[in-house]
Amino acid sequence: MKRLLSLALLSFAAASAVAGVAGVDEFTLTIQNHAFDVKELKLPANKKITLLVVNKDATPAEFESKPLNREKIIPGKSTAAIKIGPLKPGRYPFVEEYHENDAAAQGTIVVE
Repeated sequence: MKRLLSLALLSFAAASAVAGVAGVDEFTLTIQNHAFDVKELKLPANKKITLLVVNKDATPAEFESKPLNREKIIPGKSTAAIKIGPLKPGRYPFVEEYHENDAAAQGTIVVE
């Protein structure tokens, strides 16, 4: 009986952990040579999103999007998780702020 109760609690804990992240999609955006790997990142509308920003450079980078009200410094050779949404359909520009005048350091999130 004790073992059955332990298994039931373990199953409940595992289900709760999965439920905690259910409904949140992850998308990745990579910075290398101070440039984003994509110019447009398509995301689904009306969903919570975790945007993983991977900085492959040795120096820090700063992801900034004024329309999304998000700003995050990502140390060199590391990844940051940025929570956004749910978003309405539209276009949301972003930049790597330390190099924002370089076209390669600019992009747009397109929500459909």
